[in-house]
Amino acid sequence: MTIKAIIFDVDGTLADTENGHRKTFNKAFAECGLDWNWDVPLYDKLLKVTGGKERIKYFVSDFLTDFDKPDHFGDFVKHLHKVKTKHYTSMLSEGHIPLRPGIKQLIEETHAAGITLAISTTTTPQNVSALLEVALGKDWEKYFAANGCGDIVPHKKPAPDIYFWVLEKLGLSGADCIALEDSENGLRSSLAAGIKTYVTINHYTRGHDFTGAARVFDDLSDLKSFYKAAGLALPKG
Repeated sequence: MTIKAIIFDVDGTLADTENGHRKTFNKAFAECGLDWNWDVPLYDKLLKVTGGKERIKYFVSDFLTDFDKPDHFGDFVKHLHKVKTKHYTSMLSEGHIPLRPGIKQLIEETHAAGITLAISTTTTPQNVSALLEVALGKDWEKYFAANGCGDIVPHKKPAPDIYFWVLEKLGLSGADCIALEDSENGLRSSLAAGIKTYVTINHYTRGHDFTGAARVFDDLSDLKSFYKAAGLALPKG
């Protein structure tokens, strides 16, 4: 079978972003007068839920049960997340979060070889743009035929909605594509959309259950191994 498209997750897959997210959540909490602090062990637990606004709600409901929710709690959460996004995109624009090993080369080589590329993530469009503009240049969107991110679908990963949205935009079936993910939730999402999925682990996802993954890599520093595993023809030259 010829692979027609590669669909990329973003957080933890294209770049090790999770500590950046954690730190900027804490900045937002402080700016908004909250004494909340998400340390690494707690954030590891909160990553069970995908989506920043959803993660805040999960924290309040399951870890902060005595919190007196303000009126219009949904608006309160949206504002917190907006402040957090401001801090996070600032961190990205300053180049503090580089792409993971092999990722830039993979994007450039496969795009040059005529393979369609797309993004499937729960993070915001602003976060995606801030990361990739620094890493790939201001014209980063030329690499991707579809950019599925944020709240454009009703259910976030592990639901397959965002992958189905991307497949519809590409006009392809899941069998035509492969996905690159870093987490159990991401893997469940892509597999449910019928997409063969490769995983690159990171600090937060090392202990996840990756049953069903085509193969699990520490990273893509050895791109030849990935190309071979995925059945992609090696770039010439």
